[in-house]
Amino acid sequence: MAQGEQTRQLTALPRPPSLHESVQTALRDHILTNGLKAGDGLPAEGALAQQLGVSRNSVREAVKGLVSLGILETRRGSGVFVKDFSLSLLIDNLPFNLLFDSSELADLLEVRRAVENDLVARAVANLSEQTKADLARILAEMKAKADRGEDVLAEDRRFHRTLFADAGNAVALKLLDAFWLTMSHAVAQRAEIADDSPADTYRQHDAIYRAALDGDVDGVHEALSAHYTPILSRLDRTGPL
Repeated sequence: MAQGEQTRQLTALPRPPSLHESVQTALRDHILTNGLKAGDGLPAEGALAQQLGVSRNSVREAVKGLVSLGILETRRGSGVFVKDFSLSLLIDNLPFNLLFDSSELADLLEVRRAVENDLVARAVANLSEQTKADLARILAEMKAKADRGEDVLAEDRRFHRTLFADAGNAVALKLLDAFWLTMSHAVAQRAEIADDSPADTYRQHDAIYRAALDGDVDGVHEALSAHYTPILSRLDRTGPL
């Protein structure tokens, strides 16, 4: 080698997928290609192994991986099935520090409010008599608990899920619930951001309900804003730990 020349390093080769990763990809492709939906079953483990030309152990490991991702579920004695879409895994795997970062929690709440505001017009336009009755019942339970000075978290969650049920967007409903659960986890860790006035919370939800009954979309927007303002205020007041 001539003086002054430098040896060029070899470029690392991309790592080929492991066998069980390849099997996972094949199973996902099978679900998509065949249009399988939640509750639909996959072929038995032995049949999958034979069709893919791999060992049953490779299939078993691939299935375990897809179960952990929430794509499949196993039922003892029945087999492997496509699982219903859920955001629970997202909640379970949130960075722990998020629960203690008031700024990020406030950002998350702003996203939830934006999603709700986008659904308001459809939810109000399609509000069924059954939904109206369900909301009234939830509010009655919320008021009874608020009058006793008890927290109304469960009723808060049910109210929002019910209000937007008629908007016709199942994924948005699950996303909103995921945001709610995140905030609930944060409250469990940080008492200082908990609802300190259940009676006010009841009145805020009652205002949302009455505007929705009147078909007043702008009124629902305003009532939702009034509901979220004190929550954002508590987060701003506590600041980062």
